[in-house]
Amino acid sequence: MADIINLLPENIANQIAAGEVIQRPASAVKELLENAVDAGATEIQLFVNDAGKALVQVIDNGKGMSETDARMSFERHATSKIKNIDDLFHIKTMGFRGEALASIAGVAQVELKSKKTGETVGTYIEIENSVVKRQEPVATDEGTNISMKNLFFNVPARRNFLKSNASELRHIVDEFIRIAMAFPSLFFSLTSNGQEVFHLEKGSLKQRIIQILGNSYSAKLVSVKEETDYLNIYGFVGKPETAKKTRGDQYFFVNNRFIKSAYLNHAVMNAFSDMIAKDSFPMYTLFIDIDPSRLDINVHPTKQEIKFEDEKLIYAFVQSAVKHSLAQYSVTPTLDFDLDISIQQSDAVSKPFTPEKQYSATGTSLYKTFTQKNQAHFIETKSDLETWDKNLLKQNSYDTPFTNNLEIQNGQKNDFPSPFKNPVLAKADKNPTSGSLIQIQKSFIVAENENGFIVIHQQNAHERILYERFAEAMQGKPISVQRSLFPTAIELAPADSVLLNELIPDLHILGYQVEPFGNHTFIIQGSPAGIPDGNEKDSLEKILEQYKHFNMDISFSKREKLLRSMAWQQAIKAGSFLSEKEMEKLVEDLFNCKISNTTPNGKPVFLEFKKEEMDKMFGR
Repeated sequence: MADIINLLPENIANQIAAGEVIQRPASAVKELLENAVDAGATEIQLFVNDAGKALVQVIDNGKGMSETDARMSFERHATSKIKNIDDLFHIKTMGFRGEALASIAGVAQVELKSKKTGETVGTYIEIENSVVKRQEPVATDEGTNISMKNLFFNVPARRNFLKSNASELRHIVDEFIRIAMAFPSLFFSLTSNGQEVFHLEKGSLKQRIIQILGNSYSAKLVSVKEETDYLNIYGFVGKPETAKKTRGDQYFFVNNRFIKSAYLNHAVMNAFSDMIAKDSFPMYTLFIDIDPSRLDINVHPTKQEIKFEDEKLIYAFVQSAVKHSLAQYSVTPTLDFDLDISIQQSDAVSKPFTPEKQYSATGTSLYKTFTQKNQAHFIETKSDLETWDKNLLKQNSYDTPFTNNLEIQNGQKNDFPSPFKNPVLAKADKNPTSGSLIQIQKSFIVAENENGFIVIHQQNAHERILYERFAEAMQGKPISVQRSLFPTAIELAPADSVLLNELIPDLHILGYQVEPFGNHTFIIQGSPAGIPDGNEKDSLEKILEQYKHFNMDISFSKREKLLRSMAWQQAIKAGSFLSEKEMEKLVEDLFNCKISNTTPNGKPVFLEFKKEEMDKMFGR
């Protein structure tokens, strides 16, 4: 009987290895940048075309390779980092497995130019499908210049699984940031399709954080530094007011290697307990220096997951160091009085107090009563005050952002049709209160029905209404757009700039007229009708932040995440006063939705209380 076990051909073995190491262009970016750092480079340039699908090129000014080393670097398990088994437990360099270049060469067309310091000529190697096509001397700069072209050209099925260019570019940016953040003393640049995305000059860690995450952190970083015989911890955390709904600005490095650790993240979260909201995440960039023999970094192909010798001890150190820093810098949470959103955006707060308005206000007898002497006996009667109060309400009754959302988006001007088309509210007009609907705690709407009554959560209801409206827009029903008289510029951190570029086509459909303006700046020419004037920039920033929050769930499509983000951002928030007409409009729109009982995220919109159940509760 013939033998059936054979050794795999080298090119197939490399393709299988590439399945672990090179999953997408960003994987190659990580490996090539790490090699450049290990080569002692002080300047590292990354170029990508078509989000790395067509080209990933890294140029460094490191020590370069000899002709023999250049050729050997593409062999499997060829590495300069490990000579015996003990070396495996004392690794301080980035790349050490000896699989990266061999894996890349198995699934791409690779060109390498490298010259050692002090030598007159370098080496040029061209490899395709693990086969060396050319090898010859070449005139080149000291260091290494490596290009990976046409990733997965020989594995079409793998190439088909790559995402859109915008999505793949975001993964590349993530890997670039992680390495650039770990080595602030090195120069890094990233150029995509000929346009420079990052230009990071050498500097301190604080400067590098601000370069990458944006100037908003410049005065909001707290230094962390604790040194012990067992380990050292250093870096920065953001002040509590910088906490966001997403984990995006969180970086842990162990011996300068980026790691993912839910365990250590929990330690930082505990240090911030009672200082930030439970659903918020603090910014941090923290480094742990520890003897490599006390950890195992060889537990995952990407080397982003490691094991510590004593995890509980590390946890305690991290939590203590962050707590100590926050206490040392007297960082306390900012008081938040949860001001009514309708007050925050009312004319009295947001618009200037013009001379005409001053004259109008100071000319009233009510003003004189409280500002001039001997006026107490002139205080208006209760009926006079009520008249004044009603006039004031009349002037401001349609200034809330909620009214704008419900009225203007439907092309209506304060004309509200009868709301009780749905049988669940058919008997609401029998409610014995002053109106057919009652608002409680500026958050809930109570409506009577034939079985008892229902309690509607106003924010959840509006999220459902907006979500279905936006979903219809995606199906071809346009959203009304209000053009800005004076277009607004918005400047973003580079990573957010990449994200916004990815979302622009869908944002156009949803009413945001946004155009790139170069250097991570965008111009907002228009926004969905209902966004208060002057709030376009804030609205877009919150959508991006909420999108990143939903981005944690990979089960949603990009479009679904955007719809949910916009619905959440534009919905009237709990704590906002609603007039009776606004409540009626909200209820009618809610029960005209295809799904009216839950938000897009599955939260209940209303609860029903039946009369029989209420009677039982009161012993009747």
